[in-house]
Amino acid sequence: MADDGTGGHGPAWTDPDCPVARTVDLVGDRWSLLIIRDAMDGARSFTDFQQRTGIARNILTERLRKLTARGLLAQVDAPSGRRRLYALTEAGKDLFPVIVTLRQWGERHAFDAGETHSVLVDDDGARVPDLLPVAADGSQLTSDTTSVRRSS
Repeated sequence: MADDGTGGHGPAWTDPDCPVARTVDLVGDRWSLLIIRDAMDGARSFTDFQQRTGIARNILTERLRKLTARGLLAQVDAPSGRRRLYALTEAGKDLFPVIVTLRQWGERHAFDAGETHSVLVDDDGARVPDLLPVAADGSQLTSDTTSVRRSS
């Protein structure tokens, strides 16, 4: 894992054996997820992120530093060469289904009926279908039909 600014010791994991807990430790605060969301939607500069989120500059500086140290964003030179921009790494891009699932949950549960909100669409303008986990046989999976196998 990339240096996260903790002196090379890595983060102190909340639950070291749980992938969900480790992910939340890495990107679970509200600003980090919104920065990743905005990077997926084309934000590249510090100013882009600040204007889109309204986050305080000091907090944004810290979150961008951590997301870069954790390997989710990379700093790249702007075409002009006068400043640095941020780009999603492959690890950052891998969060796309997470962001889509959070968005879709929010569409179902965080808005009143008829309340307007943004909509995620594909290149043809069609609404992105709900992401649902499925078993190898194609049947839908739920928390009632899955379990966690702990490592021994």
